Amino acid sequence: MIEVVTRSEIGVKRTLDEFGISRSTFYKWYSNYLENGFEGLESKRPSIHRKRNSIPEFQKDFIVELALDYPELSARELAFKMTDELGVFISESSVYRILKQRDLISAPNHILISAANEFKDKTNFVHEMWQTDICFEDVHSLFIIFNT
Repeated sequence: MIEVVTRSEIGVKRTLDEFGISRSTFYKWYSNYLENGFEGLESKRPSIHRKRNSIPEFQKDFIVELALDYPELSARELAFKMTDELGVFISESSVYRILKQRDLISAPNHILISAANEFKDKTNFVHEMWQTDICFEDVHSLFIIFNT
């Protein structure tokens, strides 16, 4: 590709456009070739397979130990305890995720409530019980009504 581009009669930019290669990519290849020959064009893969910003296993184990020592604390409270008392910052979502992966957090119990056919507290006359519900559009409408 370097030879094709450098020997092209239509110029570097137009040749690269024909192949769909950006100029920055080409010049990076060309620079590597000039410095190291064909070896500079070989793919360099990272030897470390650790994900960036991942929490090391020993820290995850520490969080689990702390959770087992303080079973009454939630993931949020554990995160605060680590920050306040131990000076180690870890987000509450990370603590929750780690505890969930180790099966230390169970799914919450859900209470299903169905709608009734009639009101539980019956009224005897008008205006005895009021209920309101408001959303943004209602607030905007009320603002217009009261300002006119």
